[in-house]
Order: sequence, then C-alpha cells, then structure tokens
Amino acid sequence: MDRQPNLIFLMPDQLRHDFLSCYGATFVETPHIDSLAAHGVRYTRAYSTSPVCVPARASLLTGMNALKNGVTDNGQWLRPDLAAMGIHTWPEILARHGYYTAAIGKMHFYPWDIKHGFQYRVAAEDKRWIHVRDDYYHFLRERGHRKYHGNEHEGYYENKGAIINKLPWEYSVDHFVGQEAVRFIRQYGNDGPFALMVGFPGPHCPYDPNEEFLDAVDPERLPPAVPEVPGAAPGLRANNIEGNRKPWNGVDYSEFTEAHKQKIRHHYAALVKQIDEEVGQILQALEEEGLLENTVILFASDHGDYLGDHNLIGKGTFFEASIHIPLIVRLPRRAEATVVDDLVELGDVTATLLALAGCPVPGYMDSRPLPGLGLGVAEGRDYSIGMVSDGWMIFDGRWKLAKYKTGEILFFDLDNDPHEQHNLLWDPAHRERYLAMDARLTQAIMEAVTASHADKRVYHNSLSGDPSFGRESWTRPYPQRWNGAP
Repeated sequence: MDRQPNLIFLMPDQLRHDFLSCYGATFVETPHIDSLAAHGVRYTRAYSTSPVCVPARASLLTGMNALKNGVTDNGQWLRPDLAAMGIHTWPEILARHGYYTAAIGKMHFYPWDIKHGFQYRVAAEDKRWIHVRDDYYHFLRERGHRKYHGNEHEGYYENKGAIINKLPWEYSVDHFVGQEAVRFIRQYGNDGPFALMVGFPGPHCPYDPNEEFLDAVDPERLPPAVPEVPGAAPGLRANNIEGNRKPWNGVDYSEFTEAHKQKIRHHYAALVKQIDEEVGQILQALEEEGLLENTVILFASDHGDYLGDHNLIGKGTFFEASIHIPLIVRLPRRAEATVVDDLVELGDVTATLLALAGCPVPGYMDSRPLPGLGLGVAEGRDYSIGMVSDGWMIFDGRWKLAKYKTGEILFFDLDNDPHEQHNLLWDPAHRERYLAMDARLTQAIMEAVTASHADKRVYHNSLSGDPSFGRESWTRPYPQRWNGAP
C-alpha cells in the first residue's frame, strides 16, 4: 500500500450469516459480498455479544462491552462527557491521525444527528423511525415522496411484516445509502486517507423488498425455520410476542405458522440481495476511482434475525440466529481467500480499524484486532461474554451458556446440537462443565459491573499521602478518568 489505507466498514442491520452465498446459502446469490471474501478473510465464528441495535453500535463506537459503556438496550445511550473520562470513539481517534471520517446511513445514535467524531455525515435512520427528519427524509420530500410505516402497506399484518415496498427501488432507503456512499467515494476518495462507515437500514424488518428482487430468490431452496422446543423457553417466547406488539412494529406473532416464516424468509433474502447490489456499486466506484487497491473493506452486521427460528422473530437473545453474524475483511492486493475458524466478536472491528490505520488500541477497550490480518494477533478468543439488559452469555465456540431475566437458563453443545434443541443444564454428564462456565461468566460480569462505575471512583491510588485531601473543601474529580486512558 502506498500510504495509510482507506478504511470502509459496511454494516447491514440485522443480517444473519447464513443468508449469504459465501456462507453457504443456496437460495440467493450475493456475488459482490462474496467477492469481498474471495479477496480477503472470512470469519466463520463471528458473534455479536450484545445482539440489539443500539448496544451493538455503542460497543463498536467505544470498543467497550455493553456493561462498561452503560448501553444494554435500545433505550440507553452513551454519556455525553466520555472525553472527560479519556474515552474516545474510533472515528475521533482516526480523525486525530489524519483520516477524514464519514458515516452514511443508519447509525442509531441519540440524538440521531450527533456526529460522535464523524466529520462527514449523511443520515438515513432505521426504517421504523418514520418521523426522523434525516437526509433521507429530505431526499424523499424533494421528490414528492415520504417515509411509510410498515402498516401502511398491503398485507402487513396478515403476512407478519412481509410486504412489497410502496416506494420504487430508486427511492428505497438501502439504495439511497448505497448511492450516497458512492457519491462520497467519487467526491472525496482521492483527497487523502478516509474512514467510511456505511450503515444499511436493511434487511431489518419490515421485510419490505422491491418486487423485482423477490424473483432473485429461490423459495424452494429456503431452509425451514429451526423448530421451537416445547416448554424450553416460554418466557423468551412471551417477551418476543409482547415486544413486537408495540407500536413500532404492531404485529402479533402469537400465531406464527410455517407459511408465515417462509414468506418472511423469502422477503428477507430479497432485501439481502438488494444490499448486495449496493455493495457492488460501491466496489465499482472504488475501482473506477483507482482506490480499490489501497482500501480495506470490513463487512459485518450488528446482529442477526431469528426469522422464525425457535418460533421467534427479530433478535435479542443468544440463540445462533440472533448472534451469529457475517464478518469479512477484504484486503488490498489479496488474490486468495482465507477462512478463519477462530472465535471472534463484532466488537473486534473497532480495534481492527485502529490497528489497520497504525493507531494504538487504548487500554480501556475490550476490543482486540482480528486474527489473520497480520496485525500481531495469532488467534481468536478463548471465550466470549454476552451482555444485554435481560440476559448474559458465555460461549467458547462450542459450549454456550445463556442466562435470562426470565429465570431461564440454556446450556448447549453446538458441535453436537447446532440448532440448539437439547438443553444440557440438568444433564449430570455436563454438570462440571456448566459450573466452570457459570463461574467464569459470573467473574466476567462482576468485573464489567465494577468497571462500569469508573466515573465514580475517588482515586486510582491511595489518598493517604496527599496533603490536599486532608484540607477542608477538598473536591473529588468527577467524572474520574478511566484508569489507563491516555
């Protein structure tokens, strides 16, 4: 590479790994996303440890796990004085090292128009946020269109959110995001090193592709949903139904037939096909501008989608459909494909972006560079810890233990039970392993909870030898800087 590489992070919303042909899907072809893997590294065991939109994005921004940064559900966000604690987002760090940082598409920040270190911003937020006056809102309004709620489409309730988009393809949100990314590349790509994050709002529900893309999916090859084990997790199922009845969605999944699930999967796959088309346009723009061979492209998703697996829809638990994500890194001038089977996390994208740019990774980050990229990391993680507001998980790549606020505890051996049908919690043959993993999970959660209160710490070292502390009106520092923050 002639200079610091350009960095592009492509992140569709709610894309599970097994709906890409490079991960084995036979019912839809994703040649442009596949081409990223053909010239780089594809990770087969990549996981989102906080599988909800906002927590996943907060962890990516800060490189810190969800408990430490304080964002464990969609109703929370990062404190506004992170810099006072010595914590900086990855775009802030890259900007200080000479990168022009850009965010295009869905970021899911609060407020939605905050920049968090991105110097260039084009916003097209979640398909559910129809009242947000973002750049996509104005794009539509100037052309005599508007955003639509899913329930304004024919068959929305009957088909459990699987609909045909009322807007033509040229006005659809994923196309808008893709074309804005192309425009940025053509206008600014040759001005110096850039770091661009592209957040596609799809294939998140509503499952609303344009009709022409449905024909690109072979419904006969779509695998059926993983069955629900009767009585295995009734609390998770009840919460899933109740959460989706709320106005943001309004769909009742208490009746959820196999026909419903297959229709949703068909529409979801068509949305994936649409995003693949936009990835192709971005690659074409990079090639035409002479930028492709000095640009590293990372492709990953914030989490997956059950699509009927375990009789659930959406995400939020630690079932495979919710947390197993695609993760691909296309490297400049890499002619061969590499597959890495090590356990890695979505959050590792943060440290990888910094390391690729030659920036040191701050000590407060949980993120670490991905293996297989020549960044000094020989192998993946021994285990991953999952954290959301109503559940915790520990996973070592084979054994997965998940504990939920509902009181349900699920313990699976994925090597012998990839569809998570057999809960081994009470199996005496696995009791010792369960107890060891539970102890490690408890230890990790305790450490994260303690770290989450770093702002309240009075001192990092003893005050016993500090004369100023002994005088009246001594004031403690607040917020305290994170120990080890530069």
